[in-house]
Amino acid sequence: MRTQVAIIGSGPSGLLLGQLLSKAGIDNVIIDRVDRDYILGRIRAGVLEVGAVGMMDRAGAGARMHKEGLVHDGFSLSFSGRRHRIALKDLTGTSVMVYGQTELTRDLMDQREAEGGRTIYNAANVTPHEFDGEKPYLTYEQDGVTHRIDCDFIAGCDGYHGPSRAAVEGRGLKTYEKVYPFGWLGILADVAPVDHELIYANHARGFALCSQRSLTRSRYYVQVPLTDKVEQWTDDAFWDELRRRLPADVAEAMVTGPSIEKSIAPLRSFVAEPLRFGRLFLVGDAGHIVPPTGAKGLNLAASDVHYLFEGLQEFYGERSSAGVDAYSVRALSRIWKAERFSWSMTMLLHRFPEDGDFGQKVQEAELDYLSGSTAAQTAMAENYVGLPY
Repeated sequence: MRTQVAIIGSGPSGLLLGQLLSKAGIDNVIIDRVDRDYILGRIRAGVLEVGAVGMMDRAGAGARMHKEGLVHDGFSLSFSGRRHRIALKDLTGTSVMVYGQTELTRDLMDQREAEGGRTIYNAANVTPHEFDGEKPYLTYEQDGVTHRIDCDFIAGCDGYHGPSRAAVEGRGLKTYEKVYPFGWLGILADVAPVDHELIYANHARGFALCSQRSLTRSRYYVQVPLTDKVEQWTDDAFWDELRRRLPADVAEAMVTGPSIEKSIAPLRSFVAEPLRFGRLFLVGDAGHIVPPTGAKGLNLAASDVHYLFEGLQEFYGERSSAGVDAYSVRALSRIWKAERFSWSMTMLLHRFPEDGDFGQKVQEAELDYLSGSTAAQTAMAENYVGLPY
């Protein structure tokens, strides 16, 4: 098979890039080791920056998002038994969109299928080759047969454990990582959200987050030790612990119900540099991970796609390599700002017993200062809604 851009990974970043390329008349093939149902079964975040919303529209896949997504003009911080609202729209003129990543992925898949885009599922041992030169290619196995895709470029949109970053190990790749000493126990339940906006809670018992996927489906989290196991937590125990960490009026208003998904996610910050190796590019989770506190994971993947698509469009439209040459530097500049913001939100809202009494007092002072400073709130708001591309 021959194509212009071979995309490894049919998650949101790979699908979004594929749709943008197809709209621009640039031939592409997406390849994944699993099938469509497996991908759509993964539960992920769902707060979209204005830039990500615009990218979905540009890809021609935003109609259902605008119909069913929830526009949020702010969110609340809860600490010391009180709530303080960060008024995103008032402070920045911009809002965010709450729309589940699973639904966004489904929309992109459906759009690609409707437009005749090529996606190869259940491909084993996907491997990039010769990307240091001008004739890269991929190989993969299916039904016991080895196949080859020749291409101009390879986009590694295949996540943290995918073959793209593995292929560049030992080629000058440098990684940066911070692992946090706790995880998030999260449940998904078909109950009405406790509030029309998100609530981030800092409590003596640990962090909590009240989020949502729709007006009838809620996503809630509590900070737990990394040693905890999902099996230790019944639904009732989770609801009881969540209510303890929220202001009394919020806890009393909460509607509970059986969980339809329950898991514990570890938190970490990770960045790989550079993101370009010849004609292979790392995109999204293949190049970086953020703790979910700042709602940046999916949004960073979208901004990576923006920079790579611009470069590829320039390459094929103007025969200039300036854009693809600049991809890594441009993407990493925004990535590190989002990493900083996600780290700062994590440090601000979680409990770190190892920091001692002094560290706890500094955290409390930071929250108190934030609640009384329009400048501090504006800085938080402009990072939360998303820095410009």
